[in-house]
Amino acid sequence: MDNIKEKWSFGRSGQEEAGEEGEECGQRVRELLDVREGSMKPVKREYSGPLLWLRACHGPAETSRMSDKDKGGLPGAQHAVPPPKTSGAATGGQQLSATANQFVDKIDPFSKRGNSRRRRRPVNSSRYHGDNDPDLVQLPLIKDAPFNEQTALAIQKLQQCQKIFDFYDPVAQLKSKEIKRAALNELIDYITATKGAIVEPIYPEIIRMVSRNIFRVLPPSDNSEFDPEEDEPTLEVSWPHLQLVYEFFLRFLESADFQATIGKKHIDQRFVLNLLELFDSEDPRERDFLKTILHRIYGKFLGLRAFIRKQINNMFLSFVFETDSFNGVGELLEILGSIINGFALPLKQEHKVFLVKVLLPLHKPRCLSLYHAQLAYCVVQFIEKDSTLTPQVFEALLKFWPRTCSSKEVMFLGEVEEILDIIEPEQFKKIIDPLFRQLAKCVSSPHFQVAERALYFWNNEYILSLIEETSAQVMPIMFPALYRISREHWNQTIVALVYNVLKTFMEMNGKLFDELTANYKMEKQKERRKEREREELWRRLSVLEQQDIETLVKNPPQILSKTPMTAFIPPKQPGSGPANSTGPAAPTSGGTGSQGAGEKSPAAGKKSSSASTGSRDDKNDKTNEKSGENKS
Repeated sequence: MDNIKEKWSFGRSGQEEAGEEGEECGQRVRELLDVREGSMKPVKREYSGPLLWLRACHGPAETSRMSDKDKGGLPGAQHAVPPPKTSGAATGGQQLSATANQFVDKIDPFSKRGNSRRRRRPVNSSRYHGDNDPDLVQLPLIKDAPFNEQTALAIQKLQQCQKIFDFYDPVAQLKSKEIKRAALNELIDYITATKGAIVEPIYPEIIRMVSRNIFRVLPPSDNSEFDPEEDEPTLEVSWPHLQLVYEFFLRFLESADFQATIGKKHIDQRFVLNLLELFDSEDPRERDFLKTILHRIYGKFLGLRAFIRKQINNMFLSFVFETDSFNGVGELLEILGSIINGFALPLKQEHKVFLVKVLLPLHKPRCLSLYHAQLAYCVVQFIEKDSTLTPQVFEALLKFWPRTCSSKEVMFLGEVEEILDIIEPEQFKKIIDPLFRQLAKCVSSPHFQVAERALYFWNNEYILSLIEETSAQVMPIMFPALYRISREHWNQTIVALVYNVLKTFMEMNGKLFDELTANYKMEKQKERRKEREREELWRRLSVLEQQDIETLVKNPPQILSKTPMTAFIPPKQPGSGPANSTGPAAPTSGGTGSQGAGEKSPAAGKKSSSASTGSRDDKNDKTNEKSGENKS
């Protein structure tokens, strides 16, 4: 017994490192050994301290399956530790307590957690799983091989490049990583410089190698409050290899030897869908490669064009109405800008629906600044293709116009100016009223950047010519706001710009300007008159209120009256006794019905007269009784 206690104390160094679970487990075993001290004898089996602690925590079955590394770094080759025998020579001929053995085996080391938290491993753009594949072997150079063997050697190198390495450990498998990097560089030079290098047998190997390297599940961002405008993106840790794979695939698509008829067998809808999902990568370098590759695929594979547009629509709709988070919106809009530029005229209905239902709602998200330049370019391209879409575009812009975000409002004003630069005069006349009412609100904004950006419209020569042609409609809308700002705005720069705009209006149409000035002054006088009348009315009401208060103070109302409450009850009229309970006789079936509803029958008249006579007799009797009592 003392021997076991001594060995257990030797193993306490391991349990101190393990935390609270090891300490509690050891405490239970020591208590059990103290209880069973009279019935147990020392076990002759040699267990070192960490092994005894592992057996106490995991049980003999689990301990026997553990490797040396899992057992705390014990020296020696891998071996299985059999469970202790309950009888025989191993226990000195003594039978071990079954209760103690079962108690130790049933201890669950995972039921409790220590106080120390495991340090979180930084998450990068990819996740890797280690494998037990052997290291790569250096293959001979392709250029040194005979011409008829170069294709086979290139296929071997492509198969070799399918191996994925874990770049979380920068010093692991350095030789194999360098072999793969050299092979990728050699393959890039081979398909670029060698004429006829891209043959049919090499297509599936290239697609398989590219898919194996670039297609992976993108983990969520490490920062839940990641702000693309403020925070640095998480870069791809395996970029040294991934960049070469993207470069090789791009050279493959751009090669003069590439045949789309063969490539469409391997680059299908599933491949394109996986490629689109990678646009959510945080690494901008990867998204830039993906943008170029997807554009090349769209240009070479005519059968995939409609599918690509449809999937981009789905991704945009999901971004706007569901997730509100997607990293590759700007890159996809760049691709769409070139696609829209190539649309044939007249525009198809599906393209117009795409503009109204997909592109314009992209103005809603709060991260608009990340892709607004590309979005505005796409909208302008649509209006250049079909000018009749201008009213719909302005209606959507006014619908999504920001109310509280001044930076987004400045972006909207910039987009409006870009549209006005290409708008036709006929379409401009259709949007004058809603457009300049919104501009009047922007000019009146207390945020000086919004007001300044709106006033810069009058520095554009083409917009100024459009305003001059329609000054009779524009000036009545803008003049009140401009005149008020010239007297009330806090920023002197804005006031100076407003004076320039008013001067421009005066030069455009001086007569109308004078009329608007006179009308504005008259309206102001009316407002001041109404204000004085309102103040006078309130003053009179205050005087009346004060007079009522003084009157109440001098003549306070009588809260309790001396008049009895019965005085308010009206006196009882004579002869208005309770009505007889018996109603009028029902008319017989043999009646002539000539009497009206208000007429009384003779029987009813006699009955009522007799009743009144009887009531008078009763009153006379009561009077006689009272007089007799008085006489007595």
